[in-house]
Amino acid sequence: GLLPGAAPRQIAVVTSFLDDYIFPAILHDASGVFSRQGYSTAVYATENRVSAEREILLRLLEEPVSGLLVEGSKTALPTPNAGLYQRLRQAGTPVVFLHGAYAELDQIPCVADDNYGGGYQLARYLTGRGHREIAGIFKSDDIQGPQRYHGAISAIRDAGLAIRDGRFAWYDTEDRRCLLEERDGRLLTDFLQKRVGNATAVICYNDEIAYRLIQVLLEAGRRVPEEVAVVSFDNSYLSQLGPVPITSLSHRSRMGRAAAEQMTGLLRGEAVRSKFLEWELVIRTSG
Repeated sequence: GLLPGAAPRQIAVVTSFLDDYIFPAILHDASGVFSRQGYSTAVYATENRVSAEREILLRLLEEPVSGLLVEGSKTALPTPNAGLYQRLRQAGTPVVFLHGAYAELDQIPCVADDNYGGGYQLARYLTGRGHREIAGIFKSDDIQGPQRYHGAISAIRDAGLAIRDGRFAWYDTEDRRCLLEERDGRLLTDFLQKRVGNATAVICYNDEIAYRLIQVLLEAGRRVPEEVAVVSFDNSYLSQLGPVPITSLSHRSRMGRAAAEQMTGLLRGEAVRSKFLEWELVIRTSG
């Protein structure tokens, strides 16, 4: 039996959205690694809300677990919950971030995609295909968004092209909810009418947005890819579902396994460094 006061052999996995298309594979891979090490997995979702993250962290301080694998809420923004993460670590709970870390908690190891590199790769691919006027739409409140944007505009700069600030649009978690749950397409129709202009290509934050942007483009009578190319991140099932299959970056390594291995390293008392995973471009019809 457990010693009195000992934490159960359980790892808490905190994600933003349980239904996010990337999460099932991450959870499957991570919990596989954990169960082979004799740990069970408890899953929590924040819906990317700072308040929900706070409640979960307070609960984990009261009912400790062996480790915390966490996708932070709104990681592009300063967090009011940094102190709770510090308290968990001081109490001996190892923490690993998934996808992105808060700027003020960069001492905590993180397993993320190379988002700057991915943005760079997509923009370089487009400039290599002769595109000179490139637009983009990125998520503002998760750190992956600014990182992907940074890579994209850096490649546009390095190709000797003008960076037109007005062509780059941002949306947040609430905008995403309107788009996905309420089927309110104004975000993308506004983007098309006010931002895209004469751009011949659009870099999208992920397949979720690219899939819907292509629908909006086609409804507006813009041909994809002949008039506007669309490229994206994640190589999810959505990239093959719509009328125009999407050119999208694929996750080359399995993030869930990499993150779980970081965690088991911490549990063994090893020093663990952040890890950035490479992308691989899957070229389809859209661009």
